[in-house]
Order: sequence, then structure tokens, then C-alpha cells
Amino acid sequence: MLRTPTGARRLDILDWLKDPAAHFPPQRHGDLVEDGVTAAAVAQKLGVRRAVAETHLDLLADLGLLRTRRIRRRTHYRRDEVRIAEVARMFEKGW
Repeated sequence: MLRTPTGARRLDILDWLKDPAAHFPPQRHGDLVEDGVTAAAVAQKLGVRRAVAETHLDLLADLGLLRTRRIRRRTHYRRDEVRIAEVARMFEKGW
């Protein structure tokens, strides 16, 4: 999943969400670090439509790598550091 051509985009998203304040402009509603980043902001950074960004973000959220939070009518995404560490340990052990 992370090795496919679109997987590189997913790795970029995970990397950007390590420090969202450095990679995304401030949002009107919600804190970038505490609440996460909207799909629209990720889409703009990737240069794709919001629906494409939502597909990537929803997949990462379904895998448990991202947490979601609804603020107003938008979903905000942020990293789940505990789950990412668990996945990293699985790969280190040779899965």
C-alpha cells in the first residue's frame, strides 16, 4: 500500500502531518496541531482535487494511522503517533 506510486503521496501526507504548522497555512476553524488538517488543505498541497485527497486520508485513517475529528462540517486529520509506532515495530520485526 505504501510502495505503490500513490503510496508515495500517502507517505508525504504522513510526513507533512508530523509538523502541520510548517507545511500548511493556518485554518479558520481548528488548530493545525491539536485538531488536524482538512482534506482541502492536503489537496491544495498535493495539487489534486479534494476527493482524491480524501481517498488517501480515509485510507490512512482506516488503517489507524490518522485520527479524525469533525469541526463544523469538515473532517480534520492528524497522525496517531501510538499506532504509527506500533506499525513501525511490526516492520522492524519482519512482520
